[in-house]
Amino acid sequence: MGSTKTQSGNLKALVCSEIDNNKEKLISVAKEILENPETGFKEFNTSKIVAREFMSLGMEFVDQIAITGLKSKLDSGFAGPNIAVIGELDSVKVAGHPYQDSESIAAHACGHHCQIAMMLGVAIGLKAKGVLDNLSGKITFMAVPAEEYIEIEYRDDLRRNGIIEFLGGKPEFVRLGHFDDVDMAIMTHTTSQSSKITLAATNNGMVGKSIKFSGVASHAGGAPHLGINALNAAMLAMTAIHAQRETYRDEDSIRIHPIITKGGTSVSSVPDEVRMETYVRGASIEAFLSASEKVDRALRAGAIAMGASVDITTLPGYLPIINNESLLAIYELNAKQLVGKKNLNTELIHGAGSTDMGDISQLMPVIHPYVGAASGKGHGLDYVIEDYELAVVTSAKAMALTVIDLLMDGSKVGGKIVIDTISPLNKESYLSLLRNMTKDETFQY
Repeated sequence: MGSTKTQSGNLKALVCSEIDNNKEKLISVAKEILENPETGFKEFNTSKIVAREFMSLGMEFVDQIAITGLKSKLDSGFAGPNIAVIGELDSVKVAGHPYQDSESIAAHACGHHCQIAMMLGVAIGLKAKGVLDNLSGKITFMAVPAEEYIEIEYRDDLRRNGIIEFLGGKPEFVRLGHFDDVDMAIMTHTTSQSSKITLAATNNGMVGKSIKFSGVASHAGGAPHLGINALNAAMLAMTAIHAQRETYRDEDSIRIHPIITKGGTSVSSVPDEVRMETYVRGASIEAFLSASEKVDRALRAGAIAMGASVDITTLPGYLPIINNESLLAIYELNAKQLVGKKNLNTELIHGAGSTDMGDISQLMPVIHPYVGAASGKGHGLDYVIEDYELAVVTSAKAMALTVIDLLMDGSKVGGKIVIDTISPLNKESYLSLLRNMTKDETFQY
């Protein structure tokens, strides 16, 4: 027992030293991605950066997965679990962000640029001489597109043209078979919470909706009585959606937040086409699907009131995330060693946001902790990374040390977690669930 602990300590020290030796390079990669933000399924330049870094590490890789995704693998040569270490390629869109793209208004106001650097940091640490020789299993490094569920209409066009089936990167990776040989998955997200590292418990799941109200155009001043106002239909629908709020249970954590992406064609014409997008989020699959039906009723009600028609496309979003407690406990011990107990938030609370890491958590053991290296509001124009060493270097170390604990000693610990975990879904039932959520409806008054 003592020699195993000593060996583990030596390996961990070696890994941390290797990551430290490359910290300037890793931070530089994060900042390069920050200055070249791209939204989901459009991350072509970011993908090239990741490919370049894999090549510099001498790691073979597969690219163009789900359009822009990549993956590479380290193999110890000994039997054991395959652990996916994940980074996300995409950004959000935030007008006014200091690092926004001037044309697309894409901006890394969620910190994904740091995730890619963290992932590369784990690879650098585990590639240190002698580390893999003492592990049993594989580590797969995944740079995944399109975690931010935005630009629904654009992505739905990709879906209708057969380029993708699902609107998120990880569901596409699952569909294409890239998680078939993976046994567990880890990643770290940045946050502006005060603790240096925060553990996570559960998050909401969601469906997305793309909506089109159709009316009749007419002169807005001279003959409005001859038109059918699609904008008024949409506004009435949103009022009806808001009126449902008191019907939701607190424990279901329902969140519905529609936006209008097209409000009409000309101010001088009665709006004949209005487009909307919305999420319907909830703490369980049953909760958000029930709320989704209420939203559809409200959308139809807006159309009825104005004599308009409405097309409603409901698309599978993300499933609720479940952080594996056994895996989280191992990560917690390593995080505590790196940042100290007082800088570690272990309060496991439910988050109302959503991530496609939730889909993976329904298939295998997963953790998705947070590193408090940012300031500002997530997805806000003031969200920026303040401490890149914490965001990139410390986060990479925490994940790399967790991998060592999982795969050392014949992968005794990691293997037990895999055996003991009974996941809610397998690939077949997961894909069936998502496909059954997909629905197109045209309601004509």
